[in-house]
Amino acid sequence: MLEIGSFRARLCQGITRRSFLRWGTALPLATGAANRGRHSGFQASAGEYGEVRAKSVLFVWLWGAPSHLDTFDPKPKAPASFRGPFAPIATRTPGIHFTELLPKLAARSDRFSLIRSNRTTAPGHPDAGTVALTGAAEAPGPVWPNFGSIVARHRSKALPEGHEQLPPFIALGRGIPCDVVRPIVGYGGGQWGKAYDPFMVSCSELGDVDIPTLNLIDGLTPGRLGDRRMLLSELDRAERRFDDIKLDDWNRTYQSAYGLLTSPEARRALDLSRESPATREMYGQTSFGQSCLLARRLVEAEVPYIQVNWSQYVEAMTPNCDFGWDTHIFNFELLADRHGPIFDRAFAALLDDLHQRGLLETTLVVAMGEFGRTPKINGQAARDHWPNVYFSIWAGGGVVPGRVIGESDKLGQEPVTSPITPAMVGTTICELAGLSSQTRAELKALPGGQVIHELL
Repeated sequence: MLEIGSFRARLCQGITRRSFLRWGTALPLATGAANRGRHSGFQASAGEYGEVRAKSVLFVWLWGAPSHLDTFDPKPKAPASFRGPFAPIATRTPGIHFTELLPKLAARSDRFSLIRSNRTTAPGHPDAGTVALTGAAEAPGPVWPNFGSIVARHRSKALPEGHEQLPPFIALGRGIPCDVVRPIVGYGGGQWGKAYDPFMVSCSELGDVDIPTLNLIDGLTPGRLGDRRMLLSELDRAERRFDDIKLDDWNRTYQSAYGLLTSPEARRALDLSRESPATREMYGQTSFGQSCLLARRLVEAEVPYIQVNWSQYVEAMTPNCDFGWDTHIFNFELLADRHGPIFDRAFAALLDDLHQRGLLETTLVVAMGEFGRTPKINGQAARDHWPNVYFSIWAGGGVVPGRVIGESDKLGQEPVTSPITPAMVGTTICELAGLSSQTRAELKALPGGQVIHELL
């Protein structure tokens, strides 16, 4: 491992054509990052609701699809074959109940608004993931850009040049979210190209921060990294070894990677050792918890869009890896022992931390999965996929807190109010981040999308 301060990046064991190419292409949003950062003089076109309300968007991706009945939309009067074993508990919002798995968030329901009528069109994980993150189906194509790519592209154009900073779209997790077959194709730039993909960063349960796609040349040390002339010479020599490869953008990519690794701002933002033990403990010693803490640090660094992925792999029982909310078996056991406590603790800590630091007002926080889970309990005493209705959580960044928007029927099977679509989710995020309808039209992003006015 290469350690720069307390910021670590993996070293490849000798440069190969493949690793060389990976480094040249794995930093899409760091490309030109020296010209893309945040700035105290930031200006962006105002949306329908006036000035930019969300300087940063923090999108918490609950990959795998949490059960709405077992979390934020309990149905205690439904038959036993639907309602599940978890008791409802009161929240700070009069008349609204969550399940007993979420006591911390129930006590903070006045800090966020809850939508109970989200609906999507796709029943499988990768295709529903693309719809959820882009607002459109992956087929027949072309694939629309991720909401983060849209915000990042707009902010990059609106900011002055000459400021070294972090990439404008950062995804926290082990890698691109995927199932056992394939990844989500809508995780990044889509038809706009890889230049608008997120910059991937991972964070362990111990708070060790790593950039999995950043492969540096063998033998590079922190001392040698600081020698710009030496580093350029090493890169030029490596490029000559692969003169059959078209690397027109190599120098530009190098400058971006070099700036990221040597920027004091980047090292500070990615260094969780600067946080107190009490703060680290507040979020919980889990990869998700520490990733939420890292996301808060990136908000402080004014990164425009941060996506926190619950996991890379969706299957709840995938061995030897992190795993998501796809609870076809052991739904109730996993929710009670792992998923519920981890999410309740980390997300409550995130809301508290942002609020106490005066950041919540200018940070839009959204948490959701790609769909819900079957209201009727399956034959394995668990729940399967359910795209018909599910929940999302919205806080800060211009959202009026303490509201419950939409309603599902008495069994949690269908919305009884107007459904909230993924395109509406993306349009609302972009609107609050300062992209007016005219700006979205100019970018050809989210055509026909509607704002969720009840949130504002």
